[in-house]
Amino acid sequence: MSELIPLPESLVPFLESYLPNESNTNHPNRPFVTLTYAQSLDSRISAKPGTQTKISHMETKTMTHYLRTRHDGILVGIGTILADDPKLTCRFPNCKSQPRPIIIDPNAKWKYQYSTLAGLCRADDNVLAPFIIVDESATIDSGSYDCVVKQGGKYIRLPLRGNSSNWLDILDILKQEGIKSVMIEGGARVINDLLDFNQVTNIIDSLIITIAPVFLGNEGVEVSPGGRVDVQNVTWWQGIQDTVLCGRP
Repeated sequence: MSELIPLPESLVPFLESYLPNESNTNHPNRPFVTLTYAQSLDSRISAKPGTQTKISHMETKTMTHYLRTRHDGILVGIGTILADDPKLTCRFPNCKSQPRPIIIDPNAKWKYQYSTLAGLCRADDNVLAPFIIVDESATIDSGSYDCVVKQGGKYIRLPLRGNSSNWLDILDILKQEGIKSVMIEGGARVINDLLDFNQVTNIIDSLIITIAPVFLGNEGVEVSPGGRVDVQNVTWWQGIQDTVLCGRP
C-alpha cells in the first residue's frame, strides 16, 4: 500500500464550493452527488477493458482520499470491482469516519467474501461493509450474502434491468439509508450513464475531473456520454503533473 503525500494547501479552498453542504444541493430530498474520476487527455480511464491503469499523480490521489472524508458514501459499478478489487476506504490523515462503499451490481456477480474489502472489514472495525444494489430478480450467492450481512452491510434490490441504472430510485434509497452525500467514481459505464441521465433529470451536484498528461490510445476505456454535456461554473487547478477541473453539468 503506497503512502499518501501531503495534500497541496491550494486544493482545499479550490474544492470547497464544490463539496457537500446543506446549502448547495440541487435536491434536498436526495444525497449530494459528486461525480469524480481521473482520465487521460483522450478521455480514457484505463488502457484496456478490465485492467487497472495508473493515471493520476500522487497529489491527486491524495485529493481523492480527501474527497472521501467529505462524503458519506463511495459508489462504483461492478466493472470497477471486478477489474480493480478496490479497497474503497479513506486513508486521508485523521479521517473521522469511513465512507460506506456502494456497489451497482445488477446481476449479483461479486463474490464479496473473497474481496480485499471483506478482508479489510475483518481486520478493522472502522471499515464499513458495502451496500450492494442488485436487480430485484438477481440470484445472490449465499456466501456473499452471509459475509455482507455479518459485516454490517446489506443487499438492496431495485428494478435495474432494462431501466438504465435507475438513478432516482438508487439515490432515494441511499438517502433513506442515511447517505447524505455520495461520490461516484466509476467506471466508464456508470459515468456515461450518469451524465446521460443528468441531461434529463438534474442529479449531479458537482463534477471533479482529474486530467493526466497522457494518451492511452484507442484500446482504452472511454468516457463519452451519448450526447453533448455542457459544464457550468468551471474552475481549474494545476498540480505538478495533473490538472483538475471542477464544474457543474
